[in-house]
Amino acid sequence: MTQELIEDNKQPELMTYQSDKLTKGGSNDSLDVELQDYLAKFLDISNNAKDNDHKDKHMTLKEGLKTFPRAAMWSVILSSAIIMEGYDTNLLNSFYGFPDFVNKFGTYFPEKGKKEIPAKWQTALSMAVNCGEIIGLFLAGIISDRIGYRKTLIGSLIMVAGLIFIVFFAKNIQMLLAGEILLGLPWGAFQTLTVSYASEVCPTVLRLYLTTYVNVCWVIGQLISSCILKGMLSSSMHNAWKVPFAIQWVWPIPIAIGVYFAPESPWWLVKTNQYDEAKKSIMRLLSENEHLPNKELMADAMVDKIKMTIKEEKALSEGISYMDCFKKENIRRTRVACMTWLVQNITGSAFMGYSTYFYQQAGLSVSNAFTFSIVQYVLGILGTLGSWFASQKFGRFTIYFGGLCTQTVILIIVGGLGFASSTGASWAIGSLLLVFTFVYDMTVGPICYCLVTEIPSNILRTKTVILARNVYNVAGIVIAVITPYMLNPTAWNWRAKTGLFWAGFALVSAIWCWFELPETKGRTFAELDLLFENHVPARKFRTTEVTVFDVGHMMEKLGEDGIKNVVEETKAQATHVEKA
Repeated sequence: MTQELIEDNKQPELMTYQSDKLTKGGSNDSLDVELQDYLAKFLDISNNAKDNDHKDKHMTLKEGLKTFPRAAMWSVILSSAIIMEGYDTNLLNSFYGFPDFVNKFGTYFPEKGKKEIPAKWQTALSMAVNCGEIIGLFLAGIISDRIGYRKTLIGSLIMVAGLIFIVFFAKNIQMLLAGEILLGLPWGAFQTLTVSYASEVCPTVLRLYLTTYVNVCWVIGQLISSCILKGMLSSSMHNAWKVPFAIQWVWPIPIAIGVYFAPESPWWLVKTNQYDEAKKSIMRLLSENEHLPNKELMADAMVDKIKMTIKEEKALSEGISYMDCFKKENIRRTRVACMTWLVQNITGSAFMGYSTYFYQQAGLSVSNAFTFSIVQYVLGILGTLGSWFASQKFGRFTIYFGGLCTQTVILIIVGGLGFASSTGASWAIGSLLLVFTFVYDMTVGPICYCLVTEIPSNILRTKTVILARNVYNVAGIVIAVITPYMLNPTAWNWRAKTGLFWAGFALVSAIWCWFELPETKGRTFAELDLLFENHVPARKFRTTEVTVFDVGHMMEKLGEDGIKNVVEETKAQATHVEKA
């Protein structure tokens, strides 16, 4: 490589950098030639990365589906693990009104003349999963960094299959509690790894669809459990409560087989310096078509882009521990990700599950109330699908912020109706909560999953998502304790007036959203890195122009040793591929 090649690429920053280095290093001709050679090769790599990032940014939806159909397929398979968690969490809460379950685990109250699950055990069981998930999430972050997403998920799925035996054969409520805590451990892995994997294997144009599909999986799990419980209401089978638990054995093994055959995340492979494996993984995600005549060239370019993105991030932050998420260069991204997931939990999402409670107050039978809960989950699925269409016209921020504003209005109306005691008011409240469900699952619910994977840096994505989800889980524990008190006539007896409480949080969240939540639609990971690095205000993310993989900028961050390291790694990768 010669000086002319460098000049032809018209990179003045590179020329300045080279001149400075030669001035400091003297006039040694051999050093001059060596530096020119490294700089020229580095320029090729950076241009390759820039071209791929440009192609990624401007890829149409049709082109993305034709080029990355396998990425979409594998993402859907891995995300299906979330169905189990949605199923079980809804199942447990619904069991408190299931006669056979109450007869097995309930306590007899002479004054009522019947068995009930004591309030303290309802609270304990509701918090058990959250407690297990908090531990499981932290463990998943450590383990997945070492062995990858696939192996961690497979181990978690096998663990679930074994732990179901505890709840299925539970002799008392204490054993059931232990089983739920332990089941929370693998579910913690599902919560973070599935959405992180989806964001890393797909192009920018498909990222929203595949990450928000996680929300669909949640609702599908809740819908299935509601349908099964409704079908079991009239069952006279002994130990009928075991059947819904046993059905959970249907999922782990088939999903584990699917995960086994799925390619590993190329981002994780590059982070662990497995460049040839990263290329193989990308090759398995791509499909040749009129937009992509040669997928090997595309795979090489994607590896270069991922490598350069990670090298730049490591130049700013050497560590990849949980503590690094709170250091100066990452604290803003961590804060925004945590708040984004927290907002999902503190703006009435727990309240919307009580629509059947208000329908029962209006005189509906238990069976019909379950029918309305099924309608609610169908609306949730339709809402998420609606967010896919809305996202084509509006950005992430617009949908998320608009959802919070709409939820605030609905919750204020629900809270106001709480001061009325008529049957008509109960019907109106239940119906408004169904509308709330549709709005939530079209805006805040699904868009959250996309945002929490786009906001973090690439080297800290999994750990940041874990921290954000654990903030959500801690809030979930508090909400699980206070919600029954709010609604219970023998406690605070707020009932529908609880809507005013959540409306306050929704309003504050909307204000936070305006000042802190950036617009990430259409932004590649490399662009987001630069926007955060340059401290661009949230409301200017959409309009600020950035130049990714700028050679001069990268050289200043990486230094001469970093440049040589990138070039040598690329050479080693090419040599390994040729030998293979």
